[in-house]
Amino acid sequence: MTREAIVQREKKRKNLTEKFSEKRKKIKDQLKKQDLSFEDAMELRKKLQKLPLNSSPTRRRNRCSLTGRPRGVYRKFALGRSILRKAAMRGDIPGLTKASW
Repeated sequence: MTREAIVQREKKRKNLTEKFSEKRKKIKDQLKKQDLSFEDAMELRKKLQKLPLNSSPTRRRNRCSLTGRPRGVYRKFALGRSILRKAAMRGDIPGLTKASW
């Protein structure tokens, strides 16, 4: 089981990402303009750097929604591999069966 503090940190990162996504997108769109002067580009980069570090979507980590496990997480179900296997064996996930050939 993952420590609760780590799970809470990920929730905080998710909230910050959602909160600042519009602002971050506007600044990045302005930076992509071709007719931008060097000084204006530097100003926009400083604005981007002033945003909280944890508001960047690349700092987020996919975790199992039940256990908090960081590796082996299936995006479609937001579950770790071991929990997904147990749920599939119990029949909790419709349409998901164990492979056999």
